[in-house]
Amino acid sequence: MSKGRLIVISGFSGSGKGTVVKKLVEKYDYSLSISATTRAPREGEVDGREYYFKTVEEFKSLIDYNGLIEWAQYVENFYGTPRKFVEDEIKSGKNVILEIEVQGAMSIKSQYPDALLIFISTKDVETLHDRLVNRGSETEDVIKKRMQRAAEEAESMENYEFIVINDELDKCVDDIHSIVVSESCKKENRTEFMIDIKNQLTAQA
Repeated sequence: MSKGRLIVISGFSGSGKGTVVKKLVEKYDYSLSISATTRAPREGEVDGREYYFKTVEEFKSLIDYNGLIEWAQYVENFYGTPRKFVEDEIKSGKNVILEIEVQGAMSIKSQYPDALLIFISTKDVETLHDRLVNRGSETEDVIKKRMQRAAEEAESMENYEFIVINDELDKCVDDIHSIVVSESCKKENRTEFMIDIKNQLTAQA
Protein backbone atom coordinates (compact mmCIF):
# COMPACT_ATOMS: atom_id res chain seq x y z
CA MET A 1 0.00 0.00 0.00
CA SER A 2 1.32 3.45 -0.96
CA LYS A 3 1.93 5.87 1.87
CA GLY A 4 -0.21 8.95 2.12
CA ARG A 5 0.95 12.54 1.82
CA LEU A 6 1.18 15.15 4.53
CA ILE A 7 -0.41 18.46 3.48
CA VAL A 8 0.35 21.43 5.70
CA ILE A 9 -2.11 24.32 5.42
CA SER A 10 -1.32 27.63 7.09
CA GLY A 11 -2.73 31.10 6.68
CA PHE A 12 -3.44 34.38 8.35
CA SER A 13 -6.02 34.37 11.12
CA GLY A 14 -9.15 35.49 9.28
CA SER A 15 -8.11 34.00 5.93
CA GLY A 16 -10.81 31.34 6.24
CA LYS A 17 -8.39 28.43 6.32
CA GLY A 18 -10.53 26.52 8.82
CA THR A 19 -13.54 26.64 6.51
CA VAL A 20 -11.39 25.66 3.53
CA VAL A 21 -10.02 22.64 5.40
CA LYS A 22 -13.53 21.48 6.39
CA LYS A 23 -14.63 21.68 2.75
CA LEU A 24 -11.57 19.70 1.61
CA VAL A 25 -12.39 16.94 4.10
CA GLU A 26 -16.08 16.87 3.13
CA LYS A 27 -15.60 17.05 -0.65
CA TYR A 28 -12.40 15.12 -1.22
CA ASP A 29 -12.14 12.80 1.81
CA TYR A 30 -8.87 14.06 3.22
CA SER A 31 -7.96 12.91 6.71
CA LEU A 32 -7.83 15.86 9.11
CA SER A 33 -5.44 15.92 12.01
CA ILE A 34 -7.15 17.65 14.92
CA SER A 35 -4.83 19.95 16.83
CA ALA A 36 -4.60 20.38 20.56
CA THR A 37 -4.92 23.92 21.94
CA THR A 38 -5.16 25.79 25.21
CA ARG A 39 -7.46 28.49 23.84
CA ALA A 40 -11.09 28.55 24.92
CA PRO A 41 -13.69 27.02 22.56
CA ARG A 42 -15.62 29.45 20.38
CA GLU A 43 -19.39 29.20 20.17
CA GLY A 44 -20.40 25.95 18.49
CA GLU A 45 -16.97 24.31 18.75
CA VAL A 46 -16.80 20.81 20.23
CA ASP A 47 -13.87 19.12 21.96
CA GLY A 48 -12.42 16.44 19.67
CA ARG A 49 -14.03 17.93 16.55
CA GLU A 50 -12.51 21.37 15.95
CA TYR A 51 -9.71 20.96 18.53
CA TYR A 52 -8.70 18.96 21.54
CA PHE A 53 -9.13 21.66 24.16
CA LYS A 54 -6.48 21.30 26.86
CA THR A 55 -5.40 23.11 29.98
CA VAL A 56 -1.87 24.52 29.96
CA GLU A 57 -0.80 21.73 32.32
CA GLU A 58 -2.26 19.02 30.04
CA PHE A 59 -0.60 20.56 27.01
CA LYS A 60 2.80 20.72 28.67
CA SER A 61 2.44 17.07 29.66
CA LEU A 62 2.00 16.16 25.96
CA ILE A 63 5.20 18.05 25.18
CA ASP A 64 7.11 16.25 27.92
CA TYR A 65 6.03 12.81 26.66
CA ASN A 66 6.87 13.58 22.99
CA GLY A 67 3.21 13.26 22.10
CA LEU A 68 3.29 16.19 19.67
CA ILE A 69 4.94 16.45 16.26
CA GLU A 70 5.12 20.21 16.68
CA TRP A 71 3.78 22.91 18.94
CA ALA A 72 3.83 26.68 19.07
CA GLN A 73 2.52 29.59 21.11
CA TYR A 74 0.23 31.97 19.23
CA VAL A 75 -1.40 35.07 20.74
CA GLU A 76 -1.05 33.80 24.32
CA ASN A 77 -2.30 30.27 23.57
CA PHE A 78 -0.57 26.98 22.73
CA TYR A 79 -1.29 24.85 19.64
CA GLY A 80 0.17 21.45 18.74
CA THR A 81 -0.20 18.40 16.49
CA PRO A 82 -0.68 14.95 18.10
CA ARG A 83 1.87 12.52 16.66
CA LYS A 84 0.24 9.07 16.65
CA PHE A 85 -2.83 9.88 14.55
CA VAL A 86 -0.82 11.56 11.80
CA GLU A 87 1.72 8.79 11.39
CA ASP A 88 -0.90 6.02 11.51
CA GLU A 89 -3.01 7.68 8.80
CA ILE A 90 -0.04 8.24 6.47
CA LYS A 91 1.02 4.62 6.81
CA SER A 92 -2.51 3.52 5.90
CA GLY A 93 -2.33 5.49 2.62
CA LYS A 94 -4.44 8.51 3.61
CA ASN A 95 -3.54 12.09 2.71
CA VAL A 96 -3.50 14.01 5.98
CA ILE A 97 -4.14 17.74 6.34
CA LEU A 98 -2.46 19.66 9.14
CA GLU A 99 -3.91 23.13 9.76
CA ILE A 100 -1.08 24.77 11.68
CA GLU A 101 0.80 28.03 12.19
CA VAL A 102 3.93 28.94 10.20
CA GLN A 103 6.30 28.11 13.06
CA GLY A 104 4.92 24.59 13.26
CA ALA A 105 4.94 24.22 9.47
CA MET A 106 8.69 24.73 9.35
CA SER A 107 9.16 22.09 12.03
CA ILE A 108 6.96 19.65 10.07
CA LYS A 109 8.95 20.23 6.87
CA SER A 110 12.20 19.42 8.66
CA GLN A 111 10.76 16.14 9.97
CA TYR A 112 8.80 15.19 6.83
CA PRO A 113 10.64 16.53 3.74
CA ASP A 114 7.85 15.27 1.42
CA ALA A 115 5.22 17.35 3.22
CA LEU A 116 3.41 19.78 0.90
CA LEU A 117 3.20 23.31 2.30
CA ILE A 118 0.27 25.53 1.22
CA PHE A 119 -0.42 29.05 2.52
CA ILE A 120 -3.90 30.60 2.36
CA SER A 121 -4.33 34.36 2.18
CA THR A 122 -7.08 36.90 1.60
CA LYS A 123 -6.82 39.06 -1.51
CA ASP A 124 -5.76 42.12 0.52
CA VAL A 125 -5.21 43.44 4.05
CA GLU A 126 -8.57 45.22 4.22
CA THR A 127 -10.42 41.96 3.61
CA LEU A 128 -8.35 40.25 6.30
CA HIS A 129 -9.15 42.93 8.86
CA ASP A 130 -12.86 42.95 7.97
CA ARG A 131 -13.12 39.18 8.44
CA LEU A 132 -11.55 39.39 11.89
CA VAL A 133 -13.96 42.16 12.90
CA ASN A 134 -16.98 40.33 11.49
CA ARG A 135 -16.28 37.28 13.63
CA GLY A 136 -17.64 39.29 16.53
CA SER A 137 -15.82 37.05 18.99
CA GLU A 138 -12.64 39.01 19.67
CA THR A 139 -11.74 42.32 21.26
CA GLU A 140 -10.13 45.19 19.39
CA ASP A 141 -6.89 44.46 21.23
CA VAL A 142 -6.86 40.80 20.08
CA ILE A 143 -7.65 41.84 16.50
CA LYS A 144 -4.71 44.22 16.60
CA LYS A 145 -2.45 41.42 17.84
CA ARG A 146 -3.66 39.11 15.08
CA MET A 147 -2.91 41.74 12.43
CA GLN A 148 0.55 42.24 13.91
CA ARG A 149 1.05 38.49 13.87
CA ALA A 150 -0.06 38.38 10.22
CA ALA A 151 2.69 40.86 9.36
CA GLU A 152 5.21 38.51 10.98
CA GLU A 153 3.76 35.47 9.22
CA ALA A 154 4.02 37.20 5.85
CA GLU A 155 7.80 36.95 6.20
CA SER A 156 7.50 33.14 6.09
CA MET A 157 5.26 32.92 3.02
CA GLU A 158 8.26 32.38 0.76
CA ASN A 159 8.92 29.05 2.52
CA TYR A 160 5.65 27.58 1.21
CA GLU A 161 5.48 25.76 -2.12
CA PHE A 162 2.09 27.29 -2.95
CA ILE A 163 0.07 30.37 -1.98
CA VAL A 164 -3.68 30.21 -2.62
CA ILE A 165 -6.03 33.21 -2.40
CA ASN A 166 -9.30 32.52 -0.60
CA ASP A 167 -11.59 35.01 -2.33
CA GLU A 168 -14.17 32.46 -3.55
CA LEU A 169 -14.41 29.50 -1.16
CA ASP A 170 -15.27 26.74 -3.65
CA LYS A 171 -12.56 27.85 -6.07
CA CYS A 172 -9.99 27.95 -3.29
CA VAL A 173 -10.92 24.41 -2.20
CA ASP A 174 -10.73 23.06 -5.76
CA ASP A 175 -7.43 24.85 -6.40
CA ILE A 176 -5.84 23.24 -3.35
CA HIS A 177 -7.09 19.78 -4.29
CA SER A 178 -5.73 20.24 -7.82
CA ILE A 179 -2.34 21.14 -6.37
CA VAL A 180 -2.28 18.01 -4.20
CA VAL A 181 -3.30 15.74 -7.08
CA SER A 182 -0.74 17.31 -9.41
CA GLU A 183 2.07 16.98 -6.89
CA SER A 184 1.13 13.37 -6.10
CA CYS A 185 1.10 12.47 -9.79
CA LYS A 186 4.50 14.06 -10.29
CA LYS A 187 5.91 12.08 -7.38
CA GLU A 188 4.33 8.77 -8.47
CA ASN A 189 5.31 9.20 -12.12
CA ARG A 190 8.88 10.06 -11.16
CA THR A 191 9.16 6.98 -8.97
CA GLU A 192 7.73 4.68 -11.64
CA PHE A 193 10.03 6.18 -14.26
CA MET A 194 13.13 5.70 -12.12
CA ILE A 195 12.22 2.08 -11.38
CA ASP A 196 11.58 1.40 -15.08
CA ILE A 197 14.89 2.93 -16.17
CA LYS A 198 16.84 1.06 -13.51
CA ASN A 199 15.25 -2.23 -14.57
CA GLN A 200 16.04 -1.61 -18.23
CA LEU A 201 19.65 -0.69 -17.50
CA THR A 202 20.08 -3.72 -15.25
CA ALA A 203 18.72 -5.99 -17.98
CA GLN A 204 21.19 -4.60 -20.52
CA ALA A 205 24.20 -4.76 -18.20
